[in-house]
Amino acid sequence: MGRIPVLDVWPVLADARAAKAVLGETFPIAATIFREGHDAVAGEVILTDPDGVLVSRNRMEPTGPGTDRFEASVLLNAIGIWQFHIEAWSNPIATWLHRFHVKVPMGIDVELECAEGAALIDQIVISANEEDARVLTGVRLALVNPGLTPAQRLAIVDEQSAQLALAANPIRELVSQYGPFPIKVERKRALFGSWYEFFPRSEGAIKNTDETWKSGTFKTAAKRLPAVSEMGFDVLYLPPIHPVGLAFRKGPNNTLTPGPNDPGSPWAVGSSEGGHDAIHPDLGTLADFKEFVKTANKLGIEIALDLALQASPDHPWVTEHSEWFTTRVDGTIAYAENPPKKYQDIYPINFDNDAEGIYQEVLRVVKHWIKQGVLIFRVDNPHTKPVYFWERLIGEVNQTDPDVIFLAEAFTRPAMMRALGEVGFQQSYTYFTWRNSKQEITEYLNELAGHASAYMRPNFFVNTPDILPEYLQRGGPNAFAIRAALAATLSPTWGIYAGFELYENVPTEPGSEEYLDSEKYEYKPRDWVGAAKAGTTLAPFITQLNTIRRSHVALQQLRNITFHRADDDSVICYSKQEGNDIVLVVVTLDPSRTIRTTIHLNMPALGANWHEKVTLTDELSGRTWAWHEHNDIELNPNTACALIMSVKS
Repeated sequence: MGRIPVLDVWPVLADARAAKAVLGETFPIAATIFREGHDAVAGEVILTDPDGVLVSRNRMEPTGPGTDRFEASVLLNAIGIWQFHIEAWSNPIATWLHRFHVKVPMGIDVELECAEGAALIDQIVISANEEDARVLTGVRLALVNPGLTPAQRLAIVDEQSAQLALAANPIRELVSQYGPFPIKVERKRALFGSWYEFFPRSEGAIKNTDETWKSGTFKTAAKRLPAVSEMGFDVLYLPPIHPVGLAFRKGPNNTLTPGPNDPGSPWAVGSSEGGHDAIHPDLGTLADFKEFVKTANKLGIEIALDLALQASPDHPWVTEHSEWFTTRVDGTIAYAENPPKKYQDIYPINFDNDAEGIYQEVLRVVKHWIKQGVLIFRVDNPHTKPVYFWERLIGEVNQTDPDVIFLAEAFTRPAMMRALGEVGFQQSYTYFTWRNSKQEITEYLNELAGHASAYMRPNFFVNTPDILPEYLQRGGPNAFAIRAALAATLSPTWGIYAGFELYENVPTEPGSEEYLDSEKYEYKPRDWVGAAKAGTTLAPFITQLNTIRRSHVALQQLRNITFHRADDDSVICYSKQEGNDIVLVVVTLDPSRTIRTTIHLNMPALGANWHEKVTLTDELSGRTWAWHEHNDIELNPNTACALIMSVKS
């Protein structure tokens, strides 16, 4: 503890791990700064870039009276590990100004306080620039001028030029420094993006007259890429594209009785045709995959590849490295299970058997796909692997390839999700899928945008091949629009799994989140053209959402959310601000009824004073309103489930 105590520096992670930021992000840094007695204190953030060069000193401002909390925002304009220090000091200028404003109006120690102020100014002008020195010299002369009344001297001290000059030239006493604290700055895609997921084998799959199937390929799947781009998605996530094992292959709806032409689960990775570095022959060749990646990139789409560290019983690893798996007392290799669920077609890896050999093989596989143009990996079930493994792998990969992003598919306990974020995962799936009420959403977003933002970036997928939320099962098309509007405006990164835009919502049975006739176990070609002609697709609305997100930098940030009050608990209202860009969002959470309610706005959060109005333009409909603090609204989910409004004060 230094002479001036500093506590609760944010963001700071345990064991000197780096907090998360992205290129060009305005990054908030806060600390509690205080001292004994009543003297004022001040603080500053000292920022050092990845090359160790001092970039800036940023004065910290108090965030609330009586809290001793100070904050500053810094701009991070290079990728790499930055460092910041907190420098705190006793602030005699602020201490004197407080006494001066209290005593002089009351006629207490007027001449003494003026003399002490003059003495402080004498210290300042020695090092002040010419203009500040001129202003402060005038203030000093006024303070010691017996011909001026106390009120006149007070007015001169309070002039804007004087206050600015005093603030710009602090006297630092009892300086105490804390740090360094690291910040890892990554490319913007680590924070902002719109994800789409499809199975390449389904895109272009054809059912033959004898009821067998011809798989889709990378060449046929490439025909779907323009539509994905036109909807505004910039990341396409592919489930595993590797050979699928034959042993214990799963049939439709996860049965153990597959037909001879059933493709099996792509997560049962590996066969005699190869493992994690191979392409499923039905999809094409490695050259076909590279051309697919190239085509996607030309359309502004990055390819995210699944990294599923597990093996089918037919994987080459099973015969070449049987020690990488767990052998049970009966001599069989343990398959994956989460009772009562069983995954006989998948062998989990035992990371405590030949840990170094497993690590080197996984590192080789990841680098192989990086060479093929893959810079994003969606990691399957990372919470079932050791955390230290991920820390080492992500750290080593990012050392040579800092643009590579890892997304943790970890719907698990909070402690594990936090640990995965802290050790390097750039993004994480979240509990958003199951947060439906206003209270649940508000509390969760305050957590994600608050303390959790130091270590975890959310990716708000509205559905996955494994998760068909009950809300979508019961709410009809309006529910799909509502969840899309929420995900796209609450989080800088969101995503959908193909079929969402077609309102697919039939579970295997009541109470289940599994899709009936799940694409995980069978081909599922969809009639995209027919749905567009019939108007039975959400694609136009999704396109609007992604267009709005790209147009507003406020929606590309995480830490900038403010919730506003709506009288009806089925309506949620929030705003986001980045610089002069402010977006106000109102969404109904009830897909079944029209709601009339009153919205109560925090006007300063919208760039206005409490008594002023703001001009709002709905980006979805083009309508314009002038709103004040209290506003009556109506939301009909059949016509408009949300208002997404740009704000002009």
